[in-house]
Amino acid sequence: MTETTIFAENALLPEGFAANCRITIAGTRIRSVEVGAAPMPGDERVAILIPGMANLHSHAFQRAMAGLAEIRGPGHDTFWTWRDIMYRVALALSPEEIEAVAAQLYAEMLEGGFTRVGEFHYLHHHPDGAPYDDVARLAVAVSSAAADSGIGMTLIPVLYAHSDFGGAEPTAGQRRFINDREGFARLVEASETAIAALPESRLAVAAHSLRAATPEELAFTAALRPDAPFHMHISEQVKEVEDCLAWSGQRPLEWLLDHAAVDPRWCLIHATHMSETETRRLAATGAVAGLCPVTEANLGDGFFNAPEFVAAGGTLGLGSDSNILVGVAAELRQLEYAQRLNRRARNVLAPHGASNGRTIFAAALAGGARATGIGTAGLMPGAIADLVSLATDHPALVGRSGDRILDAFVFGASSSPIDKVWALGQKRVEGGRHVDGEAIFARFRAATATLAERI
Repeated sequence: MTETTIFAENALLPEGFAANCRITIAGTRIRSVEVGAAPMPGDERVAILIPGMANLHSHAFQRAMAGLAEIRGPGHDTFWTWRDIMYRVALALSPEEIEAVAAQLYAEMLEGGFTRVGEFHYLHHHPDGAPYDDVARLAVAVSSAAADSGIGMTLIPVLYAHSDFGGAEPTAGQRRFINDREGFARLVEASETAIAALPESRLAVAAHSLRAATPEELAFTAALRPDAPFHMHISEQVKEVEDCLAWSGQRPLEWLLDHAAVDPRWCLIHATHMSETETRRLAATGAVAGLCPVTEANLGDGFFNAPEFVAAGGTLGLGSDSNILVGVAAELRQLEYAQRLNRRARNVLAPHGASNGRTIFAAALAGGARATGIGTAGLMPGAIADLVSLATDHPALVGRSGDRILDAFVFGASSSPIDKVWALGQKRVEGGRHVDGEAIFARFRAATATLAERI
């Protein structure tokens, strides 16, 4: 078993920043943490060390369309007009191209401080809608991309069966997504096989949304892996809320909380449009609210009730969803800035006297670990060895110490101060760039150079 020891002048431990820490990695796990230690010959030395974070919600193939949906149409552009372009991209990509796009994305995630991805995977079939001979062919593609990049993988196969509430027939643009219950059960089994060789991999399951799965299909999917995390989109768009009211007489989250046993294994993505009662009820379940602040801003979704949710004891985590932009600091910054714009206030999410950067970083670290099935995360013995070093010669970090390091990292850095990243105990980023970044990018460029013309 390979061992690596890192000496950090400052390291963010669960109890806070500590000086002169020696952290020994054995295989994929942290074996020991010494505080107040002296460096030893052979130690890898860094100035600042923080935990790597799990990205709880990603659609890898959508990285290929970044920037392709920013031309205003003749009417009112919304999520629904963006979705039309997304469907065209989904129909255009081959398995090999999907793998290349995912590898590029995962390399960027590592460079941005994400060391695990929760891949919400609903792109399953041939472009004509027929299953591949290996029903998990595209799960194999994203799993291979995780292997190439070195990121931790939580694969989340998604049941997508309908186009709207009440079991409406799928549209032609959704044909690569669609499964019935029996086909989806086979897909889950095959997905488990697809990730079996990946170190520290996890399998979760998901129903896409109340629009895309009937109540019976939702219950079926949740029961497939009763001990694994269960994910679902909910209440992202006002139209979704209106359509759910027309279908059921209830708001989406209200209906879900009344009809499903939502508990801490659940991760509900977005939950943007909640009433005060829904906010309190969701917090009480212990479920993770999976927020994707950059994507939610890009799509014009709205504002999550973050202060009320946190005050009620709610748990949140972060994802990058459409992957229009990728990085821990970008998501944390947008999370807080959206609340500031909505409330016309500053430092909205931190309690009195506390660092905003530290508060939201710690919350997202814990929520992301739970939603991706690894339980806990941090610089502590027994945890998965996901670590990120920051360079103190970056202008934003000059003269910063303690929690102000995180405040500067999140709010004050116009370029990334991330220097090195270890994922699953292996160094994957050096000098701010992925160690295999050139080869990964070459494959990405070949896969996507003509995409805009093909859609």
